[in-house]
Amino acid sequence: MRTLIVFSFLFVSVTLFDQKRNAGYQLAIKRASSAIVIDGVLNEPAWLESATASDFFMVLPMDTSKAQVKTDVKLTYDEDNLYLIAICYHALPGPYIVESLRRDFAFGKNDNFLLFMDTFDDQTNGFSFGANAAGAQWDGLMYEGSKVDLNWDNQWTSVVKNYDDKWIFEAAIPFKTIRFKEGMNTWGINFSRLDLKTTEKSSWTPVPRQFPTASLAFSGTLVWDTPPKKAGANISVIPYLLGGITQNRENINQTTHRAEAGVDVKVAVTSSLNLDLTVNPDFSQVDVDRQVTNLDRFELFFPERRQFFLENGDMFNNFGYTTIRPFFSRRIGLAAPIQAGARLSGKLDKNWRIAAMNMQTGKVEEENIPAQNFSVVALQRKVFARSNVGLLMINKESLNYAVPDNFTGTIYSKFNRNMGLEYNLASANNKWLGKALLLKSFTPQKQSDDFVYSGHLQYAGRKFQISNQYEFVGNGYTAEVGYVPRNNYVRINPQISYLFFPKGKHVLSHGPKLATSIFFTPDYKQTDSETYLAYNINFRNLSTLVLWVANDYVKLLRPFDPTNFNLDSLAAGTEHRWQAVGGEFSSKPQSRFTYSLSARYGGYFAEGTRAFFSSELGYRFQPYVSFVLSSSYNDIRLPQPWGRHTFWLVGPRLDVTFTNKIFFTTFLQYNEQRNNINLNTRFQWRYRPASDLFVVYTDNYLPNTLMAKNHALVLKFTYWWNI
Repeated sequence: MRTLIVFSFLFVSVTLFDQKRNAGYQLAIKRASSAIVIDGVLNEPAWLESATASDFFMVLPMDTSKAQVKTDVKLTYDEDNLYLIAICYHALPGPYIVESLRRDFAFGKNDNFLLFMDTFDDQTNGFSFGANAAGAQWDGLMYEGSKVDLNWDNQWTSVVKNYDDKWIFEAAIPFKTIRFKEGMNTWGINFSRLDLKTTEKSSWTPVPRQFPTASLAFSGTLVWDTPPKKAGANISVIPYLLGGITQNRENINQTTHRAEAGVDVKVAVTSSLNLDLTVNPDFSQVDVDRQVTNLDRFELFFPERRQFFLENGDMFNNFGYTTIRPFFSRRIGLAAPIQAGARLSGKLDKNWRIAAMNMQTGKVEEENIPAQNFSVVALQRKVFARSNVGLLMINKESLNYAVPDNFTGTIYSKFNRNMGLEYNLASANNKWLGKALLLKSFTPQKQSDDFVYSGHLQYAGRKFQISNQYEFVGNGYTAEVGYVPRNNYVRINPQISYLFFPKGKHVLSHGPKLATSIFFTPDYKQTDSETYLAYNINFRNLSTLVLWVANDYVKLLRPFDPTNFNLDSLAAGTEHRWQAVGGEFSSKPQSRFTYSLSARYGGYFAEGTRAFFSSELGYRFQPYVSFVLSSSYNDIRLPQPWGRHTFWLVGPRLDVTFTNKIFFTTFLQYNEQRNNINLNTRFQWRYRPASDLFVVYTDNYLPNTLMAKNHALVLKFTYWWNI
């Protein structure tokens, strides 16, 4: 298997030197001849004199013709800002379709226009800005060639104005907000439009339908009349003030008060390299995690949402694979407060990226958690057209740590270090993707097999998609600042899928997918396997249907409670086999009432059965109110001593968006498995770009008696000050 992957990497290397496919699609940008007012009105002389990007290409439902929905885009700039105006014409009568005015909206549920900007023209990293037809903003960092991290948030302004035959999006993006290489006269750029009334997704440059319009491999070229210069002194100071009160009623009726202050500082060392500093950071306004019923034998993963860790965070957090992450930033500050931190990240030139971070957490006396220091350094070198080689080094150090005599709690290691090297393959035509990964850990006690090697290769054609992945994680490999829920295994994961494109009016595409995941011990004795056969149907109205069957085998390597409910455990070494069937359906997003359904029925551990059903029901009173009710139900039937157990998980969410600057969100979660009801409400007023007032209230209750476990109320004020 390893030999096959290496051979395949060499085989596809012939495609790595190709030029960017859409480099010939060029849009000239020249300095504005007049002032630009961000009002959604196309009347300034500078706009009338600017070149226009038009004649978009259809991506969906078909990618073989020009778009039927007309879109025109213009760009200009001055000393401080890049300006964009997009004229989005209607093709069918009727109102636009949006969920709400909530920032960073769901792409597929809103009429929207998006800008994808590759400021280094490396087809890998960039920025995305946009809006839906009601004016809700979208901004994110682009990484790995086509992915957008919407947790990123920065300063820029925009307005959307609606007319009878069109809607216009106008925006000013400060040069201080984005990173770019000074002196470059060409950037990669593309524009995307989704019109749900016609179900048409379009792009300024042609993009094959199997790829997202965000794929920077298919971006065009923005040609500057004069290369943009660094926008003078670029230092931002972002202080916060916080007041709060917490009541803990589980053991004793204890009330604590909070009065805190902290500051973040952003310093543009160059136009492409940024220094971030933080002192006593607070993240109380961050969205709560969506809970799940946990029936897994291994730790679950929840994504990073804290702003400080996001810019260029892909160099740290995306190193490796989804279940082999040597670095996971949520490990920092999980059990102890962050005192201070610094991070330097960005581009050194067109080929080199760097990211270095140092974080210091405090000591927690009552739990004997030592003060700890976390240091991470990542270096990345672009090779060929779009591929890169990356190096990662991680050090976690416990400072002045001593274990008390007769201590029975958690004992922390004095240090844990990791070093990794990976090669990310991305062909110029985006059809071949792959990775080769090598990791090694270092601990105070020498471990055998303390390394990882892994690789995968994927081909994404118009009809065929084929991939295979190989993983080896040694028994001694330890990543205390990472997310590696399982070690001491070998895994292979081949997948293949095919799509048919019928000519009928209702079905856009359909086809089968076959995937197998097999785990072995390092001496290749099988311990787990899942074979999954699905049939996917994509309808022209954008609804989807998936039907599947699966066959599972598990040999337990350690005792496991199949309910994860603190009951008896199945013995290590026992073997379990079962089959299951299921399906998923998502309704068309054009309706005010939308829904998705998922169901599964089949065997389970110990010759038991498991029935599962989940749903997400949504209704919108556009553009101001969106209500979503998420729920899931598990019915597990096992022999004694477990018997029958049912687990409900219910999570209604209400979003009220008074304007695109004032938001109110209420999120309730009832988790029967954890015997908890959690209420989180958040009011946010964005009184100026990237400056906010937050009011956050959180409750936890016992479901049976509704007795309160704890309450928390936080008032937080942030201000973004540019020096």
